[in-house]
Amino acid sequence: MKTLIATTALVLTAFSASAMIDTSAIEQYAPNADVAALTDAEVNTILSVIHSSDSEGEKRALVQALVK
Repeated sequence: MKTLIATTALVLTAFSASAMIDTSAIEQYAPNADVAALTDAEVNTILSVIHSSDSEGEKRALVQALVK
């Protein structure tokens, strides 16, 4: 029984860690965005835009367009 509980706790911890994405950067570029409504693919695309070499204005415009 202890093994089952320990295994379950380990799996849930790993799942929580992988599901957590730092979305604070998205909120910087689109402050009122509902990040929870975005899919993983959308979040990854937006984070790619944020980490690109585009200007800050271009990044902000792209991120705001993608979250709408």
